[in-house]
Amino acid sequence: MWYSGYMPKSSGHSLPPVPSLWKTIGPSFIMLGLALGSGELILWPYLSAQHGLGLIWGGLLGITLQFILNTEVMRYTLYWGESVFVGFRRMSIWLTLWYIVSTFIPWSIPGFSSATTDIIVRFLPFLPKSLVAVGLLVLTGLILSSGKSLYQTIEKFQKYVIFIGMPIIFVLVFLLAEPGHWQDLAQGLIGKGDGYWFFPTGLAIGSFVGAFAYSGAGGNLNLAQSYYIKEKGLGMGAYMEKISGLFSGNAKPFSLEGQTFDRTPANITRWKQWWRLVTLEHALVFWLLGFVSIAMLAVLSYATVYGQDVQSGISFLYAQSNAIAARTSSALGITFLIICAITLFSTQVGVMESSARIISENLVLLGGTGKRKVNLSFYFYCVLWAQLGLGAVIYIAGVQEPRLLLTIAAIFNAAAMMLSFPIVYFLNRGRIAPQFQAGWLRKFGIIVAVGFFAFLLLETLKNFQI
Repeated sequence: MWYSGYMPKSSGHSLPPVPSLWKTIGPSFIMLGLALGSGELILWPYLSAQHGLGLIWGGLLGITLQFILNTEVMRYTLYWGESVFVGFRRMSIWLTLWYIVSTFIPWSIPGFSSATTDIIVRFLPFLPKSLVAVGLLVLTGLILSSGKSLYQTIEKFQKYVIFIGMPIIFVLVFLLAEPGHWQDLAQGLIGKGDGYWFFPTGLAIGSFVGAFAYSGAGGNLNLAQSYYIKEKGLGMGAYMEKISGLFSGNAKPFSLEGQTFDRTPANITRWKQWWRLVTLEHALVFWLLGFVSIAMLAVLSYATVYGQDVQSGISFLYAQSNAIAARTSSALGITFLIICAITLFSTQVGVMESSARIISENLVLLGGTGKRKVNLSFYFYCVLWAQLGLGAVIYIAGVQEPRLLLTIAAIFNAAAMMLSFPIVYFLNRGRIAPQFQAGWLRKFGIIVAVGFFAFLLLETLKNFQI
């Protein structure tokens, strides 16, 4: 049966008091960190170097659709306290199997560590590439294994990277961009490019699909927002346990099943306050700062290397570095590459954390939901180190070209994301009281998302090139 309509009794708990916006900020920084090293830093700038800024409308549409998906995921966890994957398990065990497979395959490809390695070895050519790549994967595991709380570790890590790296990038953009570039950006928002509308002749559709899918976290990783809402203690997530660090000594079994609140007037009022708060936080951090990052990095690429022959790998990053050095100073050119390497590595850390969460919880859920308690920390770290090991094997086997790896993973993730839109919608429709469900505008956005992803994927199959 596709969905049983199972509705557990409410907990008798009240929704907790709504904190200030400042205290709520955090979960969306993790999502933003997942996005920076893929679409923002590599794929959209690459397209801008090839075709100008006429494609930037795709970045705006892509991150807007992901905002809708993410906040619908947040709606479920605010309401129940549990992750959406617990809800999916109640719908069908096949969904649990799907999310294991569709997360494991694309996110075990070491595209981000491969790109980071490429930059490091450029500075230190005497280092063996395979050793550096494997070392970065091991470092990723050590970072995620430290700290008392996994959530606190990843939130702090991503905030530091964003607050340090992005202001420098923005300064470079304003130093190098000319008035005409900003005009081209504005025209690109409505799909007008240099001699084309929306799609230029010669566009590699696979690269566009990859960039569109990574206008944000991408793929199943958007659904990990459910974990961050829960572990930040927002809404009914305040009553749920958290995954402890591997070396904290605090790991203990706990139930994955959440509970909702009673429909009292006070709780209904608090729900509205919670919903406004978390959507505002996500709009400011993920949507606004995320799109500004896409736009700024695209403009930087356009202002420095547009029209140059930068066909292979991530060579356009090196071309940008050379252009920055020639027009400012060699120190700024080197700084740009260092920020790229740090950003790519931070994305690797975030990707491994989110994907290991999804896979490990779904492995546990194969045995059902129920009230049984499990040591999720144990499962998480087993999956994490298994993924890191597989990534090392893939890299050592010779699959190393960064943009190719990222694009292949992104196409797979686009298909996964297309399916997640209707699945999350039907989950919320079946498990959330009608007065707390999505309005007609969000429903329209979900239909647009499924249709546009389907169109892009069909075009990719017909004209596959990356």
